[in-house]
Amino acid sequence: MSAAPLRIALADDQPLFSAGLKMILRSQPDMDLVGEAVNGEAAVRLVRETRPDVLLMDIRMPVMDGITATRTILASPGGAATKVIVLTTIQHDEAVVRAIQAGAAGFLTKDTTPDFLLAAIRTVHSGHSVIAPAITNELLRDYTTPSTGNDAVLADLSGRERDVFLLTAKGLGNAEIAASLVLSEATVKSHVGSILAKLKLKNRIQLVAFAYENHVLT
Repeated sequence: MSAAPLRIALADDQPLFSAGLKMILRSQPDMDLVGEAVNGEAAVRLVRETRPDVLLMDIRMPVMDGITATRTILASPGGAATKVIVLTTIQHDEAVVRAIQAGAAGFLTKDTTPDFLLAAIRTVHSGHSVIAPAITNELLRDYTTPSTGNDAVLADLSGRERDVFLLTAKGLGNAEIAASLVLSEATVKSHVGSILAKLKLKNRIQLVAFAYENHVLT
């Protein structure tokens, strides 16, 4: 029996861009476009009503911007089950940092190719991010002011979890962390899940932001 199609929603106020996205999404047999919104407030309602797996969210929209909408959705009951990919016209954008901090699972520039867009949706749905940690660090360096060193924020982590945290924050993947710490990838994945839960973070790119903001990377 084939898997149920991914439920995709779209929030964007540019009709021509939205029309192109809808055409791409509807061409995929494993995706089902469940609704669209033209502002952030409508996007919040749309997620509440349709519970999509992935929401493509424009950053700059009327009534409520995409960042506020992302934060509202992910903080609402059941909203965390929806993965948000924010869309922007500029990669090096302060708004991207705020989207990461709000809990977005990744971001795409609006000039990305259809194939990359579709791959990103499937990647995010599988539990991974679609922004390189190195890019995250660059954005955070330029658009945030890190606090003074605050190792106390890691007090709830075990020694091994701290090791995994630091390597994850530096941009290493599970396989690289496993090799570095002589652990299985399954164990690393378990540690990452525990770290995110203890620090109340939604994904790995939020972990990078957390590490930078608290100045725990040397």
